[in-house]
Amino acid sequence: MAVKYETELYSPLKTFFEQRGFIIKAEVRHCDLVGVKPGQDEPLIVEMKKTFNLSLLLQGMQRLKLSPFVYLAVERNRSKRGAVNQRWSELAALCQQLGLGLITVTFYKTKSPLIDVLCEPAAQNIPSRAPSRKGGVRRQRLLREFEERSGDYNTGGSTRRQLVTAYREKALRVASALRSHGEASPAVLARQTGVGSAAAILQKNYYGWFERLSRGKYVLTIMGVQALTEHAHMLEDHEVLEQNMHVSGSRNSIDDFNVEGLEEIAEVIEPYLVHQGGTSAPASKD
Repeated sequence: MAVKYETELYSPLKTFFEQRGFIIKAEVRHCDLVGVKPGQDEPLIVEMKKTFNLSLLLQGMQRLKLSPFVYLAVERNRSKRGAVNQRWSELAALCQQLGLGLITVTFYKTKSPLIDVLCEPAAQNIPSRAPSRKGGVRRQRLLREFEERSGDYNTGGSTRRQLVTAYREKALRVASALRSHGEASPAVLARQTGVGSAAAILQKNYYGWFERLSRGKYVLTIMGVQALTEHAHMLEDHEVLEQNMHVSGSRNSIDDFNVEGLEEIAEVIEPYLVHQGGTSAPASKD
């Protein structure tokens, strides 16, 4: 059974690695699938394609700069005929020489997809391994983006789709709080949401969700209301997560951010961010 879209590979791969103890999120800083496992310092990265090709191989080599635990994943379509699709042992040997893992996903009409690991990344066979210094800054950015996302709201392999990034999540939380107030200052929104960058999010207005009425006063635009409707499920999940954290005795927000004194900080920063004479034009952030 052939898949139509690369994104169809994501769900079975996510389930497979979750069963191995990983927390999985999709489309993190251009990586199709990223996983983090307690006790493992370096992330898991999986790049997916419908078929094995040079583009996938080059992607895998680039991802090795971020982590040694990189897999390439492709569909294994039993009905296809062709040199590449029939030479899995040779492809696995090639990946093994390059330090990459190779996974195939076979889809069936009447049963669950079958995951077959043809070879593991080279680092997988080393029992104890110190984190690589290579690509350290980019790896930290990848992990920070992963940690700042409250959930997995994207699908691996997506193209030309609007992604829910950590920045977008924060902007949505600010927008949600602003909707409840009608109009509010950056300090109030920062204190309520725990988003320390609320003033910058409002002033830069990348998505066109906010309108500045006067110094320190913002309202939500029609585009902002539409965005809240589109992402209502994400905001509901976030509220449930925060409630659970409060029930368990945690006093910190989802960002683990100490908001004490945040009002004073936001009030000091906001005048420097806002240009006299209005707001800057919206730009793309994702």
